[in-house]
Amino acid sequence: MKRIGNTLSIVLVLLALILLFDSVYIVTETQQSIITQFGQPIGKPKLKAGLHLKLPFIQKVTYFEKRIMEWDGDRNEIPTKDKKYILLDTFARWRIKDPLHFYQSVNNERNALGRLDDIIDGITRDFISENMLIEVVRNSNRTMSVLSEGETDLAALEDSLKIEKGRLSITRAILEKVQQTVPQYGIEVLDIRIKQVNYNDDVRQKVFDRMISERKRIAQLYRSEGQGRKAEIDGEVKKELQKIDSEAYRTAQEIKGKADAEAAQIYASAFSRDPEFYSFLQTLESYRRTIDSTSTLILSTDSEYLKYLKTIK
Repeated sequence: MKRIGNTLSIVLVLLALILLFDSVYIVTETQQSIITQFGQPIGKPKLKAGLHLKLPFIQKVTYFEKRIMEWDGDRNEIPTKDKKYILLDTFARWRIKDPLHFYQSVNNERNALGRLDDIIDGITRDFISENMLIEVVRNSNRTMSVLSEGETDLAALEDSLKIEKGRLSITRAILEKVQQTVPQYGIEVLDIRIKQVNYNDDVRQKVFDRMISERKRIAQLYRSEGQGRKAEIDGEVKKELQKIDSEAYRTAQEIKGKADAEAAQIYASAFSRDPEFYSFLQTLESYRRTIDSTSTLILSTDSEYLKYLKTIK
């Protein structure tokens, strides 16, 4: 009997421990929970961390994430108001605000992400299709330092790029609309952002072709301007060379004129001192210029040309 009593005591103690452990549960700082009984929520959600009690065996604890979570949408092709088909990639940050409504509406995080896919993608598509592409791309009318290389009418181009809302305003409007829709699921969406905006493949190739054509036009413009500048520089160089040649010729002529004047003066002075000697020198100079080994002269014996030769003995 004593052994049976001991065994019974051990069983009772074990049963008590099992009941105790199954009736106590812990909610951590990163968790929130609800109690369900036969699949139905019982009581209020437990939002604070700590030790809590429940009925053993018949009640079950369901835990939910308390921290902010990420939603990353798929890339969607959306037409803008100006008929530009773009690929839009968005992301959001959300959390479970009401665990009870969350459990009753979507039950778990996977279903919640699927519901967010439908809500955020649908609302984003509506807003993007109602706005021009420039509204989705730019945030403000801040003046661009360079709008287009080679662009001549920058003011006209800036006027054509005026925006009324901007990318940030559109994303805020999307966020506000989403925040009005998701509370029924016990969800709070904290932020929505546009990760990337791009053209689809067909439009992208056309954009690339247009960019290549524009760059070729700009390159041709630069080449034309370069050729014009080259011709201008060549003309200035030619003009400067002509000016230098003219001044050099004028200076040379002045020097030559002065030299000729000085030579004439010397000749005149020499001639006035000894006309006979001057005549003799000039005659010898004429001999040197006219008589050589290939020349033949036929002169009379009384020619004045040979008067100085006649006197030689």
